[in-house]
Amino acid sequence: MPYHLLAFADSGEITSLFTNSGLVARAVLLILLAFSLFSWSIILSKLTHFRRARVQSGRFVRAFRKAQRMQDVAAVAEQFKPSPLIPVFEGAYEELRRQGPRLNITTVQRATQIASSEELTRLERRLPWLATTGAVTPFIGLFGTVWGIIDAFHGLGDAGAATLRAVAPGISEALITTAAGLFAAVPAVIFYNIYMNNIREFGARMDDFSLEILNTVERAPAPQRAGVEVVER
Repeated sequence: MPYHLLAFADSGEITSLFTNSGLVARAVLLILLAFSLFSWSIILSKLTHFRRARVQSGRFVRAFRKAQRMQDVAAVAEQFKPSPLIPVFEGAYEELRRQGPRLNITTVQRATQIASSEELTRLERRLPWLATTGAVTPFIGLFGTVWGIIDAFHGLGDAGAATLRAVAPGISEALITTAAGLFAAVPAVIFYNIYMNNIREFGARMDDFSLEILNTVERAPAPQRAGVEVVER
């Protein structure tokens, strides 16, 4: 943080502005604080989750390509659980187990598509809150500012002293709600865009992995599909 911002914070100006604000401005600041705290909790939790998912996805794909049978992959899939590719594999594997030696590639493909859709929905969970924060909080802060300016000019009219010195403190107290609104909105918008791009990448990766599973299944001999020994009659 720049030195002048540190000096501003250390001087207690922020605390003074809050305590000297009216009830409406304080309510607005508390609402913005709640938005900001909840948004940052989502940002940090998603940051950790997406990082683990990316690492484990790479490891799982390497394990899948090295395995000789689907059953071998299923035995170790739990180790890579944060990866969104695991539900895709499990959907295909369970469908293959139900089919036995007679392959219906269309139903396997549907199983992977359903698993991919459900996993994308799970990855997007709570992200709409970041979009809502980015869209709403600047206007909440602006409302606090407009109300504070109205209150400042109303007090100026009652005092009868039309000078900058008389109106400046009230306006400065009002403008802090706009700053607080931007402080809550900017990180939410930035990380929402980053995470949505990550989700699109995961979606493309799941589609590619689904095709890789289908290719592997089609190449495998019928008795060895899903790694289950099947006695043909």
